[in-house]
Amino acid sequence: MATKILIPTPLRPFTDKKEAVDADGATVGELLADLTTRHSGLKAHLYNDQGRLRSFVNVYVNDEDIRYLQKEQTPIKPGDTVSIIPSVAGGVESTVERSVVGSPADSLPELTNDEIKRYSRHLIMPEVGVDGQRKLKAGSVLCIGAGGLGSPAAMYLAAAGVGTIGLVDFDVVDFSNLQRQIIHGTPDVGRSKLASATDRLRAINPLVDIRAHEVALSSENALELFKPYDVILDGTDNFPTRYLTNDACVLLGKPNAYGSIFRFEGQASVFATKDGPCYRCLYPEPPPPGLVPSCAEGGVLGVLPGVIGVIQATEAIKLITGIGEPLIGRFLIYDALRMRFRELKLRKDPDCPVCGTHPTVKQLIDYEQFCGLHPAAPEPAVAQNNATEITAVELKRRLDKGDPLVIVDVREPNEYQINRIPGSILIPLGDIPKRAGELDPDREIVMQCKVGGRSAKAADYLRSIGFKRVLNLKGGILEWVDKVDPSQPKY
Repeated sequence: MATKILIPTPLRPFTDKKEAVDADGATVGELLADLTTRHSGLKAHLYNDQGRLRSFVNVYVNDEDIRYLQKEQTPIKPGDTVSIIPSVAGGVESTVERSVVGSPADSLPELTNDEIKRYSRHLIMPEVGVDGQRKLKAGSVLCIGAGGLGSPAAMYLAAAGVGTIGLVDFDVVDFSNLQRQIIHGTPDVGRSKLASATDRLRAINPLVDIRAHEVALSSENALELFKPYDVILDGTDNFPTRYLTNDACVLLGKPNAYGSIFRFEGQASVFATKDGPCYRCLYPEPPPPGLVPSCAEGGVLGVLPGVIGVIQATEAIKLITGIGEPLIGRFLIYDALRMRFRELKLRKDPDCPVCGTHPTVKQLIDYEQFCGLHPAAPEPAVAQNNATEITAVELKRRLDKGDPLVIVDVREPNEYQINRIPGSILIPLGDIPKRAGELDPDREIVMQCKVGGRSAKAADYLRSIGFKRVLNLKGGILEWVDKVDPSQPKY
């Protein structure tokens, strides 16, 4: 009897865009083997070169992680649902100790008459009340990033009266930010995100202290930046900073209100509390560079970070006030298209290198190297002419010269409508394995996408099946527009 496997958005290009597929097998391992036989493009995402399930891909049967069942030998019963949960990035009590964050009750600041008026809707709620609002006034949250997740989170934290809100960012506002980063407006384009965000938060609530940290978060400054704050809110958009944030929170004992977004799906949890799991308990290792697309390449529904960012802010408020049941030991998944929330169980891993029984990570490390962005001894694939990339300027020169190049655009059809290189062939990345036969292995082929990440994966795949003359367009179509054809729009 076939079993339904739920496919996350990043992997759907390899299942003909299907959100759920059926596979046959009596165990999880047999199901995944059947799945990757039917959809061969998934294999590299689910398994490493040694044939082992990748450590940044978790598989759940119903709401249980197979790592705490029988792993790939976990039996499948009729009616079971299997979920694949990749990173985009032990069971514990679902309540947090009241002393984890915040100040002792006898040292809480009093509320002014203006604050009583402003927060009156909080004060009349028994769960919050005057004491809860005093805790918020004494509390502090550091938001890593003033972008998609940081925007709604920081705005609601300021409106709620969290006394000190820190912001870490070093970027400037771009037109492409405005679709989702609601803390910024059109007049802010070109401004520092921190300056824009600070002005907006002070306009929302001049009674809170906004502290701007215009730096790139690093292993050298993270511990010092985190120390003064009660809760760290992870609004990062890359794996090195996400692992850095997690490890710093564990080392300092700071709760990490986590959120992640991609296209129409979001994730949220609370990591690094005293008895709860950390991010590494969920994903011990990051995916190889380029394997998981970013929002810049895959896109994101503008309202999605609003939902997830507000959930993060909610968790931060609960942690500070000590009310409710925070998302500790629970992993929340949101599907905006179907307006569905699912909750999976998380366990603290006793073998976790950061928060486990015998931790091996006792200080912050080089997270760029940990995530493979500058490995010590890279081994690049070699094309026939010893080159793996071509620049937009060189591509234009060779096209003008009349070289018989085949340009394959691996973006999605909707992206191809925005801009394109004349004469290029559209074969979306997920279709490359089944359509590789349409390409002549004796021709010189240039793979191209938006910025170069997806096309690099496609080029690697073609080389792996015997294509010898494959180049990747460095910088993708955006570099082509910048250097060759500025008449086309950028996105």
